[in-house]
Amino acid sequence: MAKIIAYRFTASLNTTISTWTLPMVPTASINVLNIAHRGARAYAPENTLVAFAKAKALGCDMFEMDVRLAKDGIVVVYHDDDLVRCTDAKTKFPGRSRYDVADFTHSELSRLDAGSWYIAQLKLSREERLPFLQTLSDGEIADFVSVSEREHYASGNIKIPTLTETLSLAKELNLKVNIELKSHPDGHPGLVEAVLKDVQTTQLADQVLISSFDHALLQQVRQQTSRIAIAVLTEGPIKAPVAYLRTLKANAYNIGCHKDYKRHGFGGLSGKRYLTHIDEVRNAGFDVNVWTCNDPQEMVDLLAAGVTGLISDYPNRVGDAIKSFAQGTC
Repeated sequence: MAKIIAYRFTASLNTTISTWTLPMVPTASINVLNIAHRGARAYAPENTLVAFAKAKALGCDMFEMDVRLAKDGIVVVYHDDDLVRCTDAKTKFPGRSRYDVADFTHSELSRLDAGSWYIAQLKLSREERLPFLQTLSDGEIADFVSVSEREHYASGNIKIPTLTETLSLAKELNLKVNIELKSHPDGHPGLVEAVLKDVQTTQLADQVLISSFDHALLQQVRQQTSRIAIAVLTEGPIKAPVAYLRTLKANAYNIGCHKDYKRHGFGGLSGKRYLTHIDEVRNAGFDVNVWTCNDPQEMVDLLAAGVTGLISDYPNRVGDAIKSFAQGTC
């Protein structure tokens, strides 16, 4: 694609936190975050310690994860409201009327197998897999999911981690973390306080970015601390984004991928509006991290648009896109 949009080779968070300086790609002067979505979830069971470790192995700068409160108030790392898709909760606890994360204590959650479902997905044809795994190639499986890893994922030993365990691993691996606060239909009293306590305990405030679709939760974070960076999480462009970000005292804008990209790329009217929207936010000094970007060409186009982070299930593809874009070979 012709690079008709000037790329700004700066991508530090709009914050006073000095440790948010981004690492350089060795082959070129380009700063952009390679962010593993729920860990490198194309290559390991999502939102587990093995997925976050895989993100490090694939050269990520940061991983994104989702957090909820267990019944006893412990913050656990899990995406869905209920446990059915990614665990064996129905087998371990048959006959329950609901399988919501919030209905289980941490002790109960720790008994669940959070890895075998992923191996079951790999055994399906591409068309039968979950959408994010349908582009996973046999070559990528061979390169990034070893036989021993597959055996480990299917062993029953992969568990739902706590936030504290996950932050401790991030500290050990020297990775930044995007914590997404998940809402719950029954409310979420105490979630912000519990998350901030875990961040403080692990002394990782300078490595954490907190995001949420529930912007009231972001307001709670900002009311309690000015040190931790926050990101407005949104499905698509919002009206008057700069004013809104300033009102929330946010540092970043985590926006969903352009929905019409597959049909029209960024050449159509809606695509051009999307890129103009990104440009407006970037020019105001905020970071823009786009989710969930798994298409290599779209990655390149977004890099050309000046985004500061790509959130992907396939960090290897992001790494390749960053390298190619920096070298001018794409």
